Amino acid sequence: MALRLLLDSADPLEWERWLPSGLFQGVTTNPTLLRRAGQPCSLDHLARLGQRAAALGCRELHLQTWGADGEQQLATGRALAALDPQRVFVKVPITSGGAEVARQLIAEGVPVTFTACYEVAQVLVAAALGAHGIAAYLGRIGDLGRDGHGELIAMQRALDGVGSSTRLLVASLRQPGDLARLAAAGLAHHTISPAIAEALFASPDTAAAAEQFERDALGS
Repeated sequence: MALRLLLDSADPLEWERWLPSGLFQGVTTNPTLLRRAGQPCSLDHLARLGQRAAALGCRELHLQTWGADGEQQLATGRALAALDPQRVFVKVPITSGGAEVARQLIAEGVPVTFTACYEVAQVLVAAALGAHGIAAYLGRIGDLGRDGHGELIAMQRALDGVGSSTRLLVASLRQPGDLARLAAAGLAHHTISPAIAEALFASPDTAAAAEQFERDALGS
């Protein structure tokens, strides 16, 4: 299973920094990330952001639906998918109402990523409905005093056990070690923040070795 990374950010400046690097398959956002980045959560604005992401080489753009009820969430989800059917994946919280919205979107051929997964059994709901993916909150599960790493590994085993193609997306990583530990356990799909991406290159020992190579190349 190939490693796939999504950039967890709604900041176009971070997209410009990281998408050209080739590390990321695409971008994932939600209304909270949009608010923090000062980006309006509206269809018109998301259309413009989507065009910007596509121009930077984004192959997957995960946008979360919203609405006061299931009917509005379904309408918004359809509108989001229509922005760019080749790139947009519609994110839906894994609630009972969200599952109904997702069921209808999936039946219409829209790729759906469930989000806000906290329980092992929730991945089986995603698998049963044929969702493309489900994002589980590693760090937030740990904040609840639970074994986040162990529970996400159990989620992946549950998906593997039923032969599901639903992707488990590891979200809410807090440090590069989280990525390394779960990748070693076979979890290949991760959404990481720009801060974690930066930290992947922050080894002082690597920096010192690179500097030594340059000094040696100059004969000093």
